[in-house]
Amino acid sequence: MIRVIIVDDHPVVRRGLKQIIAAERDMQVVGDAESAREAISVIRHTPCDAVVLDITLPDASGLDVLSRLKSERPTLPVLIMSIHDEEQYALRVLKSGASGYLMKNSIPEELIQAIRKIASGGKYISPSLAERLASELASPETPLHEKLSAREFQIMRLIASGKSLKEIGEALCISGKTVSSHRARILEKMKMSTNADLIRYALEHHLI
Repeated sequence: MIRVIIVDDHPVVRRGLKQIIAAERDMQVVGDAESAREAISVIRHTPCDAVVLDITLPDASGLDVLSRLKSERPTLPVLIMSIHDEEQYALRVLKSGASGYLMKNSIPEELIQAIRKIASGGKYISPSLAERLASELASPETPLHEKLSAREFQIMRLIASGKSLKEIGEALCISGKTVSSHRARILEKMKMSTNADLIRYALEHHLI
């Protein structure tokens, strides 16, 4: 029996995922959570074989939850689900330790296939992402934003969305000074000098 924990802040989505998984004889939903804090607590106290994790949560990013899980339970398979297209996040979450990435508009059969794949120790990516990976391996040129850490990428997107350093600090529960330090490293890594440069880049690469 594959024991699954679902993390998503929308009750309707959680209910739908539970129904899809419960229809499978070899799967069982053993827990669910609607926030990052609740997710960490549930996963710590509930034996499971896979986690289905939304990347956007009300109190933290799914990337932050993923980082905590990889630190505490490095072998636990995590399937990231998101409304964001693969071009924005898939490669980054896989590099951060996720076992798979699935769009929320995927068909139920694909969800089941993905859970079975990661629970057995494999990695799940869609055919379109596999094609993109093959293309990138053949090309030596790497997009500038791929040089950023998960936290830097998160802050870069928030800056590009028009958030002030203070607003970003409050959202991520870090000091404005820390945000400023991250911004300096982001600009250096991306060979840019202003927030306007970041906004232009993010728009051109469909990151916001």
